[in-house]
Amino acid sequence: MQNQFDPRTTTGVNTTATVGVPRAARDAGLRSYMLSVYNYMASGVLLTGIVALLFAPYAADVLVSASGRGLSGLGWIITLSPLAFVMVMSFGINRISTGTLQLLFWAFATVMGLSMSTIFIAYTGTSIAQTFFAVAAAFLGLSLYGYTTKKDLSGFGTFLIMGVVGLLVAMLINLFLQSPAMQLAISAIGVLLFAGLTAYDTQKIKSMYAYVAGTDMMGKVVIMGALNLYLDFVNMFTFLLQFMGDRR
Repeated sequence: MQNQFDPRTTTGVNTTATVGVPRAARDAGLRSYMLSVYNYMASGVLLTGIVALLFAPYAADVLVSASGRGLSGLGWIITLSPLAFVMVMSFGINRISTGTLQLLFWAFATVMGLSMSTIFIAYTGTSIAQTFFAVAAAFLGLSLYGYTTKKDLSGFGTFLIMGVVGLLVAMLINLFLQSPAMQLAISAIGVLLFAGLTAYDTQKIKSMYAYVAGTDMMGKVVIMGALNLYLDFVNMFTFLLQFMGDRR
């Protein structure tokens, strides 16, 4: 998914869309485009939070198996559903309409809320709130850096994505090892990786404007850009909560 909208690999987009357009108009269009991305992303996070909070009283009965060890069948379906939505949105972008992509994004945010509802059982409300606001402040700073920096961050992208793959492997291994020390390391590394991806993705989303402005792809790129930033925010929040959250 990370390379889906890389300007160097995108095809079928009118790259001369902004040629001859006054700079002021381009800047206004870019601001509107980025604002749309942030609005989608923030709305998705808000929807996820509301769903998680409302579903929390029922999460233990629905998501946890009768033995209390691991997830129930429905719990596994809810937990894996967000990944299915991301794959459909990423690989089906050229075949589905903008309206359908919007519906998939809201559905994704909803099932993410269901799957994340267990944090209200595992952690205190105070630590959840503290972690959320800490991540929100860090996200704003990192995204602002990615938007304003003149440094090309594309070279860091490959390194960061490889790091995420390695992190997933480590998480799978720790499912069997159940090592607290390894889990602590995974959480710390996860925070750093998704912090870096926040700046990288912001710059990549910004760079895409020149390629999609005035084309039918613009609406889709806005939604997928919001999805990328949403994933950066939620993963950074989850790993930081595991790292410093107070358990009940």
